Amino acid sequence: IGDRGVAEGVRGTHALLTQLLRHEHAPLALAQRCSAVQAPLPLFSSLLNYRHSQRNEVTDADSGWDGVVVLTTADRSTYPLTLSVDDFGEGFALTVQVDRSVSAGRICAYMQTALEHFTSLAGRPKDTETSLLSMDILPDTERSLVLSDWNATDAAYPSELGVHQVFEQQVALRPQAVALVHDQKTLSYAELNAHANRLAHHLIAQGIGAGDCVATCLERSAGLVIAQLAILKAGAAYVPLDAVLPPARQAAMLADCGARLV
Repeated sequence: IGDRGVAEGVRGTHALLTQLLRHEHAPLALAQRCSAVQAPLPLFSSLLNYRHSQRNEVTDADSGWDGVVVLTTADRSTYPLTLSVDDFGEGFALTVQVDRSVSAGRICAYMQTALEHFTSLAGRPKDTETSLLSMDILPDTERSLVLSDWNATDAAYPSELGVHQVFEQQVALRPQAVALVHDQKTLSYAELNAHANRLAHHLIAQGIGAGDCVATCLERSAGLVIAQLAILKAGAAYVPLDAVLPPARQAAMLADCGARLV
């Protein structure tokens, strides 16, 4: 999708689907062989089925069904998510089949919200350049739940204290409680604090103090948390470096912040 507008997105999608029409009769097995996806991995895990349908109306063509009683009929799919759109010409219907762990009603609500927002924008020429990424898909009730209810986590804390000092308060309150879990390794507050203190004393011995910058170039790990706490305990500020950055970029960042240690 990128950051395309509504009108550009519609035109681009139409052009792409038009190009794909020449392959519409290609079997799925051929598509799997031509892809880079190796069996038994599935080629895709969701399916969008758009079909032109007719509403159930009795016609002469139905005469062959005289005397036949249809007990039940249902579509089935082997994919975790299948969304079928039945286009009736003057309206359409959405049918969702999903894994039991997912609510089909929620998926339909997402689609309905997205379509309502899309058609609203498409109907206003000045809004057709609105980014597709800005379109709402969450219904109002779920949006409120996600953005407000689940984020109601405000808690009062001593704002004059640093992160490491608030951490030390937790060490004093519950030293044996689990503070960090990584790669099946667990550290209690007391253990994490001890590691950070040892490293902080080492940094202080190296001359690190208030106003200094110390760079960290570590992957997400227990060591990264220990290093950050230790730097703060020594009175310095930590500067995170991304390990995948080119050396020249890392060197420029180090020079810019004047880091004394890495």
